[in-house]
Amino acid sequence: MKNKYIIIDSKDNCATALEDIPQGTKINLTDKFLKIHHRIPLGHKFAINNIKNEDYIVKYGEIIGIATENIDEGDWIHIHNIKSTYLEVKKDG
Repeated sequence: MKNKYIIIDSKDNCATALEDIPQGTKINLTDKFLKIHHRIPLGHKFAINNIKNEDYIVKYGEIIGIATENIDEGDWIHIHNIKSTYLEVKKDG
């Protein structure tokens, strides 16, 4: 059976959907099962661990953002609950 998601690095706390994943789908990770709480569109992320507000979101082994609220495993990760670290602008002095 083909995976509905991809996890690239052991440091990742999210997975990327390889197809649309309906709400309520049970995902078999290597060490546990988790239930998807929202529809996850193709290419979007979902939490594979509980992530606390202001924790880093890690994808492909790299920090891609900061949680703006608590995110439960199985939750959709998108612009409503993550702030990009790519867009931060450093202010002078």
